[in-house]
Amino acid sequence: MSTGTTYAQMLAIQSHERQDRDDGRTRPPRRPRSRPADTLMSTAIQNSEPEPAHHYIVRRTVEACQLAKEAAGAAAEGIATGSNSLLSSMRQRERDLDTLDMEIDSGVTTAITEVGPAEARELLACMKFMIGLERIGDLLLSFANSAQAAAGRIDSEDTRDLTQMATILEKMLTDCGAAFSQREISKALDVLRADAEMDRLRNLIFLRHIENPENIHRQASLQVIFMTQSLERAGDHAKNLAEEVCHFVSGHTVRHVLMAYDKPVEQMFIDYLRRRDQHR
Repeated sequence: MSTGTTYAQMLAIQSHERQDRDDGRTRPPRRPRSRPADTLMSTAIQNSEPEPAHHYIVRRTVEACQLAKEAAGAAAEGIATGSNSLLSSMRQRERDLDTLDMEIDSGVTTAITEVGPAEARELLACMKFMIGLERIGDLLLSFANSAQAAAGRIDSEDTRDLTQMATILEKMLTDCGAAFSQREISKALDVLRADAEMDRLRNLIFLRHIENPENIHRQASLQVIFMTQSLERAGDHAKNLAEEVCHFVSGHTVRHVLMAYDKPVEQMFIDYLRRRDQHR
């Protein structure tokens, strides 16, 4: 017993404790004071809302464009430098695009029944985009397989032109992603115009290996032709993506969009004057 506590006080304390035990009561534990940081974190969690399904699908579609663009860049660098590791990485990139294709296809099937007409059109565009991107992944894998089969036997002219084709494809896919995410028809039209250069390079390589007017012995002609076809067909799919953007954003076919964008300056000025007069 401490000197500060009297004998009478001790008896009173012991009596109170016995009464608590006899009544079967237990004192409630002290509640710790909540910290401001915990309160803020709890509030943030409660206020956070899940991302809408169609926003998630659109975001994943843009990510798929980026993945396909990176695959085309790896193909360009791989053929230019002869890097087997870059060419081998195409298999994993193709698998990743396959996974995204299945994910978006399944997501669209569910989400399209829960949105309005505008979001439904956007989801259908996402599904069409993924079909094209998945095929581009397949074609780039085929390109990489042929490049590895012809390792060390590709002429410098072919290496130069194939590298240029893959680089153009990379730019086309970059513009497709920007056109889709930012709703920019001008970017989509850049893709359509780039496809003409892809066709020119394809014809140049085919002329060199099939017609061979110089009658020069060339190595790995079969693999080079396969690689050229893969890149050219991938470019066609990128062009289809650009056409989808034109239709999705403007509501018109590509032919009508091109007519609107390819007008002479004089005609565009006349159209401007007509619209101005109509608003007066």
